[in-house]
Amino acid sequence: MTQSSTATDLWVRRYHPAPAAGSRLMCFPHAGGSASFYFPVSTALSGSVEVLAMQYPGRQDRHGEPPIGSISVMADQLADALRPWTDRPFAFFGHSMGAVLAFETARRLEKEGISPTMLFLSGRRAPSVFYDETVHQRDDEGLIAELKKLSGTDARVLGDEEILRMVLPAIRSDYRAIETYRCEPGAKVACPVTVLTGDDDPRTTIEDARGWQDHTDGPFDLAVYPGGHFYLADHQEDINKRLVAHARSTT
Repeated sequence: MTQSSTATDLWVRRYHPAPAAGSRLMCFPHAGGSASFYFPVSTALSGSVEVLAMQYPGRQDRHGEPPIGSISVMADQLADALRPWTDRPFAFFGHSMGAVLAFETARRLEKEGISPTMLFLSGRRAPSVFYDETVHQRDDEGLIAELKKLSGTDARVLGDEEILRMVLPAIRSDYRAIETYRCEPGAKVACPVTVLTGDDDPRTTIEDARGWQDHTDGPFDLAVYPGGHFYLADHQEDINKRLVAHARSTT
């Protein structure tokens, strides 16, 4: 296939092109995250699965663009960007905010008859489980405190004032997007859903994660790992095996 779409060029990073791979894995970063978060996954899966990592505006090579503080707007644009890549079986993987974006993007594509083979949704409670959170309204110190609590940002970034000034607007915008998101009543996907979560995640209980079962008409599975919000850092090898096994089952 060719990348003729400007939207595709903006949103999609393909670190290890694999034209012979039978399937694709499309990865959605967390709040404040960037496409490079999934570079190790792309490296590990290269040759078996073609990994596409989403790059949100306001960070890394898109730092000059204003961030988007709306899940709905981002999902609309992601669906446009990913449509050209759905010419072979594909699955979604999203962590935290990325799980919600994967879900909403899948809903948009399914309305066109384009369905993922699986949604892997990590580190996020079901969209019908609502907590009133206002992290995006905190001052910079309060926002940084939240990042440290979740341990999702490189300590070198948190200690570098110049880098922080660059990334905090995007992080705040992402928190605004996820904290103001409201799921449509009865919103579901038709495809299977696998939820992965840490057993000590301060933002998502196991029961909150299990609530995703109400948002699919397909098979549902829940995998619980030891760890907190970024439990996957300690279990990436096992998660990669799970992703590859699924890819092989669909090609």
